[in-house]
Amino acid sequence: RFRGVVIALACIATAYGVLVTLRSKLDVFPEFAPPQVIVHTATPGLSPEEVESLVTRPVENGVSGAGSIESIRSQSIQGLSVVTAIFREGTDVMRARQTVSERLVEFTDELPDGVRAPVLDPLTSSTSLVLALGLPSRERSPMELRTMADWTVRPRLLAVPGVAKVIEFGGDVRQIQVQVRPERLLAHGLSVRDVVSAAREATGIRGAGFIETENQRIPIRTEGQSLPAEDLGESVVAASSNGRLRLKDVARVTDGPEPRIGDAAVNGEPGVLLLVWGQYGSNTLEVTDAVEAALAELKPSLDASGVHLEPRLFRPATFIEQSIRNVSLSMLLGGVLVAVVLFLFLFNLRTAFISITAIPLSLLSAVAVLDAFGATLNTLTLGGLAIAIGALVDDAIIDVENIFR
Repeated sequence: RFRGVVIALACIATAYGVLVTLRSKLDVFPEFAPPQVIVHTATPGLSPEEVESLVTRPVENGVSGAGSIESIRSQSIQGLSVVTAIFREGTDVMRARQTVSERLVEFTDELPDGVRAPVLDPLTSSTSLVLALGLPSRERSPMELRTMADWTVRPRLLAVPGVAKVIEFGGDVRQIQVQVRPERLLAHGLSVRDVVSAAREATGIRGAGFIETENQRIPIRTEGQSLPAEDLGESVVAASSNGRLRLKDVARVTDGPEPRIGDAAVNGEPGVLLLVWGQYGSNTLEVTDAVEAALAELKPSLDASGVHLEPRLFRPATFIEQSIRNVSLSMLLGGVLVAVVLFLFLFNLRTAFISITAIPLSLLSAVAVLDAFGATLNTLTLGGLAIAIGALVDDAIIDVENIFR
């Protein structure tokens, strides 16, 4: 009786469903972890026991007063303290981060000298790893590989919209190392503090002011941080009537690797592994496509440097694409089978057409309902929709057949 109204409502539902589907967030799994805030504190030189008593406990005590906290976990290892504050389900994670950040400011000055200020981990979800890529090379040393990853690949990936952080493993982090010779210090009556002070002054950047002339003001710029190891060795530690004592006279000044905490291998070869994490609530498929486009821009320069790029060691977006293909195939097969069955049994094109349109209309309506409840399109929801097509086809055939009969 009201076929015009029904068709209009179906068209509106279809248009809205398509719009929601195009802007829906795609992820591998739904968010299953409660809201949490992770606090990292670098503690160079401290043992695990010292990290626990001097850093981890004060951070725990400072964070524990934040509202809606359900539990606190912590790890204390050599040189690093990690405190994880877990909040009650339903807590606004942005407000939780702001509360924890305000708490950290209050007791940062109470931490021991040499301990860096606590920092919050970038906001990510439990399933926001979007890509794992590797940089193996037989032509480049581990230090050259890590330098390229630190100064070329990582900054480019962090500039991609939707990327929260990039974690690196493997390779050697380059340092200018001053390896003190104790016997030389004793012979010249110097201490380690004198060597540290000389190295710090030689590599530091300080404002040097300006020179005022009658016609112009000339700023003075200091250059120190880009010194090679050989130039740093020429820095003066002490001066006397007998001459100047340089760093290289009391220590070995050389380029060396930072002590490793972990390592990485890419397809059995030494290399650098990079894990790219997306921002909280980002679209995994869109972020993955943007990251891969950035890697495609970097590939020519990496190939020219003798570095091979392995861009898809782990790619969660593949699971999403496979799930979408499965749902599309199920919908296509369901529609074809419905049309064949109804046409063969009823010999009526109108009934077949009605049943075929019920499948995409129902799926689009389901996506709209999921979006209204804040659910993402992930492998679980897409798998559920693929299974539900069986019941949907059954209803479409039986209902239409009975109405027609």
